[in-house]
Amino acid sequence: MDLATTIGFFGGIAAVVGTMLTGGHIMPFVSVHGFTIVFVGGFFAVMYTAPMPVFLASFKAMGTAFKQHDYSIAPLAELMSGLAATARKDGLMALEGREMPQKFVQRGLQMLIDGADEYKLAAQLQDELTAMKARHQAKQDVVKAWVELGPAYGMIGTLIGLVEMMGNMEDPSSVGKGMATALVGTMYGAIAANVMFGPMATKLKNNTAREVAYCEAAIEGLRGIARTEAPRNIMDKLLARVPAAEREKMQAAA
Repeated sequence: MDLATTIGFFGGIAAVVGTMLTGGHIMPFVSVHGFTIVFVGGFFAVMYTAPMPVFLASFKAMGTAFKQHDYSIAPLAELMSGLAATARKDGLMALEGREMPQKFVQRGLQMLIDGADEYKLAAQLQDELTAMKARHQAKQDVVKAWVELGPAYGMIGTLIGLVEMMGNMEDPSSVGKGMATALVGTMYGAIAANVMFGPMATKLKNNTAREVAYCEAAIEGLRGIARTEAPRNIMDKLLARVPAAEREKMQAAA
């Protein structure tokens, strides 16, 4: 479980709900009409921004934001250095059956074992990486659509409420209540955009950036193995991508 996502997501919701409760009760902030226009109407509006498979896959993608993903390059550098040492000593076939931490690295290693040269290896893995980024971007665009359409549908809900209120102006006592009900739609839209889907879109974008950086480092390491490069050189190249403090710590331990 990713603690940052879990604590941030539920903490943000708790802060909003807690602020509502400081007035003594939450019912003034509850509106079936506001919920329907923002979340049900928004659901259908977001749906037609993307093909149905991409729309449905976006919910699974949002679920992955709550999972812990290890894209640390330092352990990868050690792994690639070890693989390079084994390959130089016993040949690439000695790497057969090794379990890799990520499927992307596993596929690349298997290509090496099957006889792919450096250029074929790099080209195919780069194609896979490009396709992965496109898939992730398509799902993230769906999440971003929530950020754009949530407040818009909230404003629609507010306008509907204002029209209803203006149509009942002969009863002055209902004006204040009607205005409050109308504003709830805008509030729901703001919550959807800024508490739920906005941070989620940023989290998914950052996770993709980390995964891409990891895969690019893996490609560099596998290319080094294909060139029968010295294990130490491979490690140094990959550690150049690691923050200085972590790199110095590893070099001191070595």
